[in-house]
Amino acid sequence: MNGIETDRFTQVCKVLTQAQPDTGQTPKEVIWRKNKTKLYRFSLPGVEIKHRVPVFMLYAMINKPYILDIEPGNSFVEYLVNEGFDVYMLDWGEAGYEDRHNGFADYLYDYLHKAIERTCLHSGQSQVNLFSYCMGGTIGAMYTSLFPEKVKNLVVLAAPIDFDHAPLYNKWLDPKSFDVDKLVETYGNVPSHVIDFGNKMLKPLTNFVNPLMHLYANVGNDKFVHNWRLLNKWVNDGTDFPGQAYREWIRDFYQQNKLIKGEIVLRNRKVDLATITCPVLVLTAATDHIAPCAQTRALLDLVSSTDKKEHNYPVGHVSLVFGGTARKQVYPETAAWLMERN
Repeated sequence: MNGIETDRFTQVCKVLTQAQPDTGQTPKEVIWRKNKTKLYRFSLPGVEIKHRVPVFMLYAMINKPYILDIEPGNSFVEYLVNEGFDVYMLDWGEAGYEDRHNGFADYLYDYLHKAIERTCLHSGQSQVNLFSYCMGGTIGAMYTSLFPEKVKNLVVLAAPIDFDHAPLYNKWLDPKSFDVDKLVETYGNVPSHVIDFGNKMLKPLTNFVNPLMHLYANVGNDKFVHNWRLLNKWVNDGTDFPGQAYREWIRDFYQQNKLIKGEIVLRNRKVDLATITCPVLVLTAATDHIAPCAQTRALLDLVSSTDKKEHNYPVGHVSLVFGGTARKQVYPETAAWLMERN
């Protein structure tokens, strides 16, 4: 190893041992909580609310939602607040062992619905603009089907809808070789590192090797290192998946594709996506291997909305909400779509 390589290696080691960068910096207050779950309301000094119907942001249950508010200037939350939207966000929190029996019915009825009711009460409005990303988009679509009166506009970003369009997941989760019941019975809640490892194995070189190689190659570029550290923090900051919800996610969605068949039943009510009639905006990422475009855009064929549209961007799953394309295109185009319908 020559002197330049030694210096670069030393710099990489320094980056990897630094304290984690600050994230989620847009000012917020907790206006409601249940168990581990918190409902945030965001605000910025001197910024007035221009659009009264609140934006309710919903993310997946397996990562922290601050990817939507990762830092000033790189924050979907901050952008919407600056544009005059009244922005709220549900943080699912970190499930404990006592939550292992919670399924989707529990989370939709006892957590999400109550949080949206609390948002409406706090904002003085009867509906929300439901902004839902990743698995949160799947949940958001189901919620809109069950409670259409509460959703004025539905925005869905990179969300699994038609689970037949998930080639690698479909192979790995084949019920002939993947015993979801045994996994849940073993763990209770499925640990975050198990979920993370499975997702990264979809593209092992991209997810395990390339990040460190890119850091090594660009360690002298302060902007690159800063963004690398932000994403590295978030990617590795997962939460455990509540056991029963995980069982349903694998069996009912991936293995049996019940959502698009209209076979999901929660507390004796069928989730029928055709009951969705509000305006729908679907955002897809062209190189997304977590939720391929075909899997997400299927929602447009299933809803009964007459006002529905897809925006497709030449990025991957996370770059839909973080980075240059997100700042320059996704944020303003999404805000403009909401403004026209608020």
